[in-house]
Amino acid sequence: MSRPRRRGRDVHGVLLLDKPQGASSNDVLQKVKRLYNANKAGHTGALDPLATGMLPVCLGEATKFSRYLLDSDKRYRVIARLGQRTDTSDADGSVVQERPLTFTQADLDRALESFRGDTLQVPSMFSALKHQGRPLYEYARQGIEVPREARPITVYELQFIRWQDNELELEIHCSKGTYIRTIIDDLGEKLGCGAHVIMLRRLQVARYPTGKMVTLEQLNTLLQNEPDEEAARQQLDALLLPMDSPASAFPEVNLLPVVAVYFKQGQPVQAAGVPSEGLVRVTEGDERKFIGMAEIDADGRVAPRRLVVEYPV
Repeated sequence: MSRPRRRGRDVHGVLLLDKPQGASSNDVLQKVKRLYNANKAGHTGALDPLATGMLPVCLGEATKFSRYLLDSDKRYRVIARLGQRTDTSDADGSVVQERPLTFTQADLDRALESFRGDTLQVPSMFSALKHQGRPLYEYARQGIEVPREARPITVYELQFIRWQDNELELEIHCSKGTYIRTIIDDLGEKLGCGAHVIMLRRLQVARYPTGKMVTLEQLNTLLQNEPDEEAARQQLDALLLPMDSPASAFPEVNLLPVVAVYFKQGQPVQAAGVPSEGLVRVTEGDERKFIGMAEIDADGRVAPRRLVVEYPV
């Protein structure tokens, strides 16, 4: 029995998309997938339609390893409108309260300090967190309030940029699961005036360089300016980061090709110089070809957890 024909190209890697304002993360994901004619695509860490900036889009086999980016820290630039609170904590919502600004710079400094370090945060109802299989924002749109538990977050850095009239600009480096809208809403309540996000830009995810970001317009222009389809595809593929880049923070275990054969068949293998425990990124041979993720088992063996499927050329 013949295999079903695969739709699209077997292209593998991570594109650092500079998401435009007003579009959902899924909308831009589908556009990237079509531009690359990729058979499989997924994103990590959705951005609100209001937000712009770094959205890693994983293509092909890279989608298997996107989960490791979900645990990574992120950096944002945010502008808040002071004096107004909205029902979504951003400019896409409706204003529910307006109050005058009566705080001082010293008050602001103290309030900002309270958000630095390890804290607990109650997620917004307008978030993608699931409750009974449905995202919270679906309940919020129906006017239903769902009880949420406070979750631990870490703000590694909260930098004051400017305060001008009713605008406050900050840069925030934070842990996974941190909602910037919630920080701004909570800050507005601490200051007694209310606040909401009017601009949010994600500057960085994990160790990915901001200089590698590309826009949809750049991708479209590349295709339009290169009449040769194969040459255009090669230029698009050159923009991709390696498929194992989502897992770059994990230690590497390099296997000899004769050992890698068994590993790729799903068998735990022995290797020299492995860590005592935890997840590792596994490569093969002198070329250090990425072949999957593994966990060091109780016997010190490299046990496969997620393997790269090698498609025929």
